[in-house]
Amino acid sequence: MFIQTRSIIVEKGNSDKVVERFSAPGPIEEMEGLIDISIMVNKKSKEHEEVLVLIRWESDEAWKGWEKSEAHLQGHRDSRGQEKPAFVVSSTVNMYQVQHVKHGKVSGKQS
Repeated sequence: MFIQTRSIIVEKGNSDKVVERFSAPGPIEEMEGLIDISIMVNKKSKEHEEVLVLIRWESDEAWKGWEKSEAHLQGHRDSRGQEKPAFVVSSTVNMYQVQHVKHGKVSGKQS
């Protein structure tokens, strides 16, 4: 499994705008090998909010397929030259190769 995270720090009160953007339907959902996308908000800070987007892929090859896809490349072309929204403080992307997964009980069943 391969996981990409995007941590987007925004000014207080703006996390809903980022959540809406990443929750909207898009071509990534049609990509072979996509497991899921989780969008989380941390509102602990008094000054900022963090939106963490966790994208799980079956493999790094599946992720590379998305990165090289025409839909992904077109999205970058469409946004070229646009400034980031003023409420975005910073953005960080990280990639992880999953080494081990422990499963718990879900709905009383062993997974």
